[in-house]
Amino acid sequence: MFSRTQPLVRPLRSAAGLATIALLTSACGAGAQSDEADRTAVVIDEERCRTNSELGTLTYITGYHYQASVTQLEVIAADALGFFDAVCLDIEIQPGNGDVMGNAQLVSAGTAHFTPTSNEAEILQANVRDHEILGVATYGHVPISSLITGPDVEDLTELEDATIGHQSMLPAPLEAMLEAADVDIDSIEQVEAGYDPSVLPRDQVQALTGFRSNEPHQLDAMDEEYVEWLPEDFGVVGSFGVMTTNPEWAEENPTAVEDFLRAVAHAFDHCQEHGEECVGHAEELDEAGYDTEHNLKVWDTERELVGASTPDDMPRGYIDLSMTEAEARTVIDSGELDELPDLEPMFDPRYLESVYVATEVVWRNEDEEEGEEGSKE
Repeated sequence: MFSRTQPLVRPLRSAAGLATIALLTSACGAGAQSDEADRTAVVIDEERCRTNSELGTLTYITGYHYQASVTQLEVIAADALGFFDAVCLDIEIQPGNGDVMGNAQLVSAGTAHFTPTSNEAEILQANVRDHEILGVATYGHVPISSLITGPDVEDLTELEDATIGHQSMLPAPLEAMLEAADVDIDSIEQVEAGYDPSVLPRDQVQALTGFRSNEPHQLDAMDEEYVEWLPEDFGVVGSFGVMTTNPEWAEENPTAVEDFLRAVAHAFDHCQEHGEECVGHAEELDEAGYDTEHNLKVWDTERELVGASTPDDMPRGYIDLSMTEAEARTVIDSGELDELPDLEPMFDPRYLESVYVATEVVWRNEDEEEGEEGSKE
């Protein structure tokens, strides 16, 4: 389903290269929660624990409140399950309001330390605005945006002279899709429609931009009929769920970046099997009415997209600069960027690579695992 090019990433560190990490003994205990043994056999030593601890409180800003999206739910779960404690990181989670560039500015200024972006193109756009942020993991390698129309639309050219609703702007992958479908975009009226998808069945707009993990589920709950148009069906590449940090801070504090990603990766594995539990942790943070049923659908949709768009021989979160370049060109074509910048300084896969052996996150002490296997026998 997904077209891929050869990944332009640095070679993954070998199992031998990570052997010293995997043999380290745990120095940081976790909270007294379920599966305690899983959290006390973490692969960091006392020195690394001190290094992480001395950084004090590190701030992570969500992209949008406490929605159960990839790069948000795993962080919330990692905190609630004690995974950050296990690697001696003190992470403070602050809710964002959807202002990606505002979050990027905070990370660039050093006020915050980690934040997700909706896609890799936003990292380029942030850096053009002098908000220096670094992509350290990309979880979804397919556009998360989709265009939703009524069931009567059979060809996208039928949207000419119609009205498209969006949240703040027409996403670049959707603009590229319309261009690929030979739609005269200049003939379309674009309006800001907010986050209520009911404007579509009420015919206030004839098409609506959205996230495939969100608005379609809302329309399903309303028992409304619709057609969802996906950019990749028109040859458009994209990404979603990108974790970012400050490049200078990351260079100075590599263990913190690595162990943050380690805990998040371990939480992803946990939430794969325990989605309801993880969504429950997000609900506990939300002071407004939290729709747990809808957010579980958000999580399930996005984690499945991550799995489907990740090659079997690559770790979850890998960075492929050839796909990044293709995505960047859609932003250039839309006029959001004037030219293709140098991508390598904006993305660094080394931190993620350090926490994986092949496609498995290095979390537990090998001696501990072997001892448990022996006791089972």
